[in-house]
Amino acid sequence: MKPDLHPDYRPVVYQDTSSEFAFLTRSTIQTNETIEWTDGKTYPLAKLEISSASHPFYTGKQILVDSGGRVERFRRRYAKVGVDTERKPKESAGTDK
Repeated sequence: MKPDLHPDYRPVVYQDTSSEFAFLTRSTIQTNETIEWTDGKTYPLAKLEISSASHPFYTGKQILVDSGGRVERFRRRYAKVGVDTERKPKESAGTDK
């Protein structure tokens, strides 16, 4: 293998900023921050906005981020034409007897 051709493959801590969930894995990502892990060693830190600890698919919680009232504007606009804009859970098929 040629020297200085491949990036440094090393242990890195990934931290979910919204849930404080963190895990240690190996990666080639370059970071400017470090963190002391539970084993007492210092590792590079890569911050994530979302992970399995905060993603709605894995948590079962839907988080609606409304920036600038867009959701309310949408509901007002389509309420005029008679479209139901409220989210309702889907009924599963085959429950009728």
